[in-house]
Amino acid sequence: MNQDSISVNDKNPKTARGAKTKAKLLEAASLEFGARGYHECMIADITKRANVAMGTFYVYFESKEVVFRELVQYMGQTTRAYISKKLEGVSDRLEAEKKGLHAFIEFARANKDLYRIVMESQFVAEDAYRDYYTSFQKAYAENLRNASSKGEIRNGDDEVRAWGLIGLSVFLGMRYCIWDDSKKVEDVADAAFDLIKNGLKMG
Repeated sequence: MNQDSISVNDKNPKTARGAKTKAKLLEAASLEFGARGYHECMIADITKRANVAMGTFYVYFESKEVVFRELVQYMGQTTRAYISKKLEGVSDRLEAEKKGLHAFIEFARANKDLYRIVMESQFVAEDAYRDYYTSFQKAYAENLRNASSKGEIRNGDDEVRAWGLIGLSVFLGMRYCIWDDSKKVEDVADAAFDLIKNGLKMG
């Protein structure tokens, strides 16, 4: 399929009822993709779960790939919004790192299906997967630059540091949200923050 034709979904609802129906389809799609994976999930599975006719799906989405891509984008937007809300009033960078880790793990545990979709997108829609993390990296690097300019953290390569911190969160999410969520969020966040703040160096 032509990538340009699926990169943006322009079938936006024009009524409140349409917006509600589309939201219902997106929720159903997230559950089906999360449970079955992209290749095993069929459009019929999504419409059945959403309790709408097959034709209704195509009113809002051109294809299965389009709804999948929209969910990847949605996960990025909602994750950033959730973390930003949790960081309101936090001005110190290190405090933001600690609270941000807690918020991310908390959010990922509550949205396991969407998290699985993002992970799978590297094999289904690599450009969407890259865009998802690049958006995080750009904002993260900017926050690190601002913090170092104010003397909150030491100077360094903010691009590399941003990718490294994102990588930490990604695998913490995989291990402690998807594989096994029995460990307390606070314990995971505290241990990871200790590594960020103090590193591995003795003394």
